[in-house]
Amino acid sequence: MTEVVILDIDGTLVDSNYHHALAWDRAFTAAGVAVPLWRIHRHIGMGGDQLVEALAGSDVERELGDRIRAAEGERYAELIGEVRPVPGARELIEALKRAGRLVILASSAKEDEVDHYLDLLGARELTDGWTTSADVEATKPEPDLVRAALKLAERQGWIPTERADLIGDSVWDVEAAARAGVSPTGVLTGGFGEEELRAAGAIAVYQSVAELAEGSRLASGSR
Repeated sequence: MTEVVILDIDGTLVDSNYHHALAWDRAFTAAGVAVPLWRIHRHIGMGGDQLVEALAGSDVERELGDRIRAAEGERYAELIGEVRPVPGARELIEALKRAGRLVILASSAKEDEVDHYLDLLGARELTDGWTTSADVEATKPEPDLVRAALKLAERQGWIPTERADLIGDSVWDVEAAARAGVSPTGVLTGGFGEEELRAAGAIAVYQSVAELAEGSRLASGSR
């Protein structure tokens, strides 16, 4: 059997959630929209096409949404050089590959950001594929991103009757996986709590990908 593991990138493999929160805060502030930073953090992992309205309402989305998203991209570009891999990220990918799993990295980030992460993780030749914003119309918690990752896996020999797992750090990752019929596993590195991740549908929650790499069922292939 060919089994696939879909790995979220932001907050799961790279420690970027708080950089994104700060970038969104600066973008909202520049547009004259007051959104508490703690509320922004609670929405990191949700796609930018949905985050503005979720945080600031439909009027702000209609009038300023594109401007705020563009500003967030600029502010995050100033911070991305500070982002570091989460400890154990590459080791998890290596463990999954040793176990014979297909590994797809799932992100709705822009292509240049994903390229940066691939180089940061040294994962370009190690994984079986990855997604970017160009692969989805609606972002998390919609299931489009997960389905795009599954399509990549199908090209590598995975078939829909075989097992598919997703590892992510946010409730939005977990919800998207569940909507796509994929088993979600949560990690705590994005700042969401275990109870939150389980309530969203996570079947298991780990402290980090390092814990997963050290011998979880996902890395070992056991059930």
